[in-house]
Amino acid sequence: MYLSTSRASDIAGNTPAPKGPLRAVPGTVFALGLVSLVTDVSAEMVTAVLPLYLMAGLGMSPLAFGALDGLHQGATAVLRLAGGRVADRTRRHKLVAGTGYALSAACKAALLAVATPWSVAAVLAADRTGKGLRTAPRDALISLSVPPGEQGRAFGVHRALDTAGALLGPLAAFGVLWVTVDGYEAVFTVSCCVAVLGVVLLALFVREAPTPVTAPARAARPAPPPVRALLRLPGLRGLCLTAAALGLFTVGDAFLYLLLQRRLDLSAAYFPLLPVGTAAVFLLAALPVGRLADRLGRRRVFLGGHVLLLGAALLLLAPVPAGALLIVGVLAALGLFYAATDGVLMAAAGPLLPAGLRTTGLAVLQTAQALARFAGSLLFGSAWTLWGPGAALGLAATGLLLSLVAVAVFGGTRADRPS
Repeated sequence: MYLSTSRASDIAGNTPAPKGPLRAVPGTVFALGLVSLVTDVSAEMVTAVLPLYLMAGLGMSPLAFGALDGLHQGATAVLRLAGGRVADRTRRHKLVAGTGYALSAACKAALLAVATPWSVAAVLAADRTGKGLRTAPRDALISLSVPPGEQGRAFGVHRALDTAGALLGPLAAFGVLWVTVDGYEAVFTVSCCVAVLGVVLLALFVREAPTPVTAPARAARPAPPPVRALLRLPGLRGLCLTAAALGLFTVGDAFLYLLLQRRLDLSAAYFPLLPVGTAAVFLLAALPVGRLADRLGRRRVFLGGHVLLLGAALLLLAPVPAGALLIVGVLAALGLFYAATDGVLMAAAGPLLPAGLRTTGLAVLQTAQALARFAGSLLFGSAWTLWGPGAALGLAATGLLLSLVAVAVFGGTRADRPS
């Protein structure tokens, strides 16, 4: 096993590294961050209005919405593995990622042509397929661009830029809904245009990361090993089990926003602003938390993030007045949860994987988490339908607490800082 220690100058070519707080990351990481920023503006415009559009506008039940929310996670699972294997075999991370971005952009246009809950679900599944294709190759490009000791910082910078788009997307959706009569179609139209811009940025400014492969290996270029062989790598199997165990009881933020909207009795026009608070906290915390993970240990920070998610759930269950304390507490905890888990998990896995298998290995980990969250969304939607939202959230919080205890006791929380 070997680790990629490519420096910024080796990866970014003549692209100058950004100055200021982003100075330590190569141009590839910064360019991918810009692509993710633009793409997330597009994606979050749709996501911000989707719960109300489906449940209030098209009459979808909580159980059906739970299935759809789970489909968002599960539809990416197989394609993550496929995208990872293709990228590792061909060494064309940018091409595979670009295909995923282009597919998602096409799905934004397709939303304009569908009008029933399950036709919308089919388009969203295709959109998630695009996300599944692009995520592992994109994260592999980031991981291969920096040495092991700076993985958390690099992913923190990328996730901060990504989250800037997540912050701007709901604001854009709110603005479109505010000024238009038939707001949903206008939101989908603007979202499609922005998604196309993201594909253009990827094509123009992101460079392929050279993978350290010997000359004989280039000639033979063997296929990546099966998933079973990858799971034998030290540490990766434990990370997959941890991500799956916690993912099973990770309540989707769409459900949390719906519960918060009910507690606040918030009008539909202001609903898209709820993700803005989460994104603002994520944006401010992503880089500091990435640095903290490099120093303290990425597993520990990852578990701490799920403790914060548990806190958000308990705050929604507590008899707290429906006011500033409730909304700030829930959105802040949710934003910190994403800052401590999203990029940190990939940063923890990157140094465990040989450079030539980086994409496939990350895809295996992402798939384990996605499948668990798919099952969790189905369980939560079923519990909401049978017993109501409060009972469903209470069961999810209990399951998350037990999973955290099990992971801490049996999985260990040792620091995983590279030597």
